[in-house]
Amino acid sequence: MSEAIHWQKSSFSGADDTQDCVELAGVDGMIRLRESDHPDQVITMPVERLRSFLRGVKAGEFDHLTGGPAG
Repeated sequence: MSEAIHWQKSSFSGADDTQDCVELAGVDGMIRLRESDHPDQVITMPVERLRSFLRGVKAGEFDHLTGGPAG
């Protein structure tokens, strides 16, 4: 029997449990990422790849995709 995955909601999602949000879980040394409104669509990656992606987001590497900085 497999263990249930404990998903952690982003603190930027607010306190309302009905809000759609980004959730992360650590499973077998990998990070899983999903949107709460589409829980069956999960991205799995090594921790270092997530770190690299987040560094790129913070550095503005993807701002051109949305027309400006997020937030």
